[in-house]
Amino acid sequence: MADVDVDLFVIGGGSGGVRAARIAAGYGAKVMVAEEYRFGGTCVIRGCVPKKLMVYASHVRREIDDAAGFGWTIPTATFDWSTFIANKDKEIARLEGIYQSNVEKSGATTVKTRAVFEDPHTLRLGTGEMVRAKHILIATGGAPNHGPAIPGIEHVISSNEVFHLPELPKRIVIQGGGYIALEFACIFAGLGSDVTVVYRGDNILRGFDEDVRAHVRSEMEKDGITILTGCTVTRVEKHRHEFTTHLSSGASIASDQVLFAIGRNPNTANLGLEKAGVVLKPAHGGIIVNEFSQTNVPHIYAVGDVTNRVNLTPVAIREGHAFADTVFGKKTVKVDHSNIPTAVFTQPEVGTVGMSEEEARATFSHVDIYKTNFRSIKSTISGSESRVLMKLVVDGATDIVIGCHIVGPEAAELIQVLGICVKLKATKADFDATVAVHPSAAEELVTMRTPTARYVREAAE
Repeated sequence: MADVDVDLFVIGGGSGGVRAARIAAGYGAKVMVAEEYRFGGTCVIRGCVPKKLMVYASHVRREIDDAAGFGWTIPTATFDWSTFIANKDKEIARLEGIYQSNVEKSGATTVKTRAVFEDPHTLRLGTGEMVRAKHILIATGGAPNHGPAIPGIEHVISSNEVFHLPELPKRIVIQGGGYIALEFACIFAGLGSDVTVVYRGDNILRGFDEDVRAHVRSEMEKDGITILTGCTVTRVEKHRHEFTTHLSSGASIASDQVLFAIGRNPNTANLGLEKAGVVLKPAHGGIIVNEFSQTNVPHIYAVGDVTNRVNLTPVAIREGHAFADTVFGKKTVKVDHSNIPTAVFTQPEVGTVGMSEEEARATFSHVDIYKTNFRSIKSTISGSESRVLMKLVVDGATDIVIGCHIVGPEAAELIQVLGICVKLKATKADFDATVAVHPSAAEELVTMRTPTARYVREAAE
């Protein structure tokens, strides 16, 4: 007999699990949440929130550089890594407390321990206590993946450790071409580090629109970041306080830190999922779920990165909320995973929603492209060579805007609003009919009148 009986047991106190617990408790369910590390999950503790704080810190150098053109004389500025890290840690601790407090205020119980399955309805806590649950939600997130073991892999840090470095590295090598690797590359470059990015593919940001990929790379290289594509790290050697990174191309790079950001795996290991009968995708692919986040075991559900669907915090929150509405609120709620706006906090930022040009041309018979590339009004006087890219992808048959892509300042803020337009199936005519806000970079979104390219796919014979 279990020590405790609950209506819902949530494994994981991150964004998806916390939202599900709060909503379920609000419907009157008896809920328990187990978190073995810190409430808030990847996003709050060692992901998007501390990373965005680092992005803000790294922006200051650019603002100082731009100031002279506007008449400001600023004394030589210095950056203190330890002060910033202490302030960052203080804010993360505050948010962690809010996350746990909000769960408890909703009426749910929290336990700071690991939970593993003993059978499909029973969980064993790290304290030895047993809990029997009518429903179970797995929301354990993901963890960095270092890839194949190479000599010296023990010297490599991940995106977990990067937030707690004792000092700012003067030189850093980052392997990876996705958004995490590139965001950290821009952060460290902005803080004054010498940065080299190593990526196995032919260009960074695989899966993004080709124009976006090319533009981001160009802007990063203008900022002094070295990007080496078509090669991988094969060996890392440590020499007292520095490292030598050897590449498949035969080159080697000296640095003070080596960071790998080459992907993340769902956290499914050692949860006892085999005792519960939960089926996983092959090769670290996550937990298999249906459109209601339900696993093959009807009373067990999973949300967020552990399912390896769309690995974004707001998606995990939406999935957790939909689960609680469906199971405890007697509503039928599915999450629409299409047209999700997203941002990459490189410098400059990327904002994107909907289809890339390449996806659109493979899907639709007629595709119109509207694109502009320009220096912002701020750059003309600051002297910055940074350029902004804005691009609309339109279904030529219906005039519906099916993709929006921005690379430039405040791209994340802009794409949130454009996401609404794409969700509502706004047409290019709707964009054209909208009066521009002047002077702004965003006005280009409603003043691009002439297609830069038109594509018609010939019918297969």
